Amino acid sequence: MKIERRVPVGEHEFCCCGARVLIKDGAIEVLTEPRISYCPLHEAIYGTKTLDVEAVKRTAEMKVEGFGFCCESRAFDPSSVVPYGSSEIISVCMRKGLLDCAVSVCDCAGTVIADSPDLVQAVGARLTGIVKTSPIVRTIEHILAEGGVVLDVGSARIDQAEGVVKAVELGHRHIAVTIASFNSDSIEKIRRFEKGKAVQVAVFSVCNTCAEEKDVDRILAGADVVCASASKLIRERVGPRAVLQLGLTIPVFALTRLGKELMLSYLIEFNESLVAFRTGRMPYLVEGRGPR
Repeated sequence: MKIERRVPVGEHEFCCCGARVLIKDGAIEVLTEPRISYCPLHEAIYGTKTLDVEAVKRTAEMKVEGFGFCCESRAFDPSSVVPYGSSEIISVCMRKGLLDCAVSVCDCAGTVIADSPDLVQAVGARLTGIVKTSPIVRTIEHILAEGGVVLDVGSARIDQAEGVVKAVELGHRHIAVTIASFNSDSIEKIRRFEKGKAVQVAVFSVCNTCAEEKDVDRILAGADVVCASASKLIRERVGPRAVLQLGLTIPVFALTRLGKELMLSYLIEFNESLVAFRTGRMPYLVEGRGPR
């Protein structure tokens, strides 16, 4: 059987471990130093104990070789990857009828609107924060064949606020949207758009390792579910406002009743043992369990 070699094409920029990474003309370049030196989740997935520029580059190479990240042969596997990932939570809640669709970001396609839980998970399962991307026809064709909508097939533009507007135009009323910290201004736009309309938007704040103070202000003002990523700032400022926390290594916080409902609904379908208890302090952290 002929094995198709996976080679990235086009130009794509994304975040990995707090570093900016550029893929261009088949080459991978780490543009900035990673902001963290160790992440237990990253070690579990990629086997990396110490994070530096070379480790980030190897991670990008593994994404390319393993599932065709930024390649014409991108894999779309709907299997669950992390216990409390945003795509995992969203896809389960879509199956339960709590959400109509998700507005997410896909390498080689940009902003995507999907009403298929499997497509939502297949797009987001191993994804990292995409800053910008360029279109690849095979990826876009697959998304369209699965019933998804690509906001801009010509440029693979990323605009989550416009994605929500498009989702409403398509008739969706219970919408989840993922927003990376570097696009946190989209949260304000979405909340303004939502006012006065018979729609409910669940904002999932993701890829927060590089979140700055202004981003945290926007997250606190408008997000429903927040992934702490490797951000000390998120833990310190968002954690105390949480009404529910999932996980210790990379906590996920619910800030609203809607966020809490979605997270608890996900846990009903979670096939592992769980412990729940009250706490007078949030976030609930265990020393030595998180990123450095």
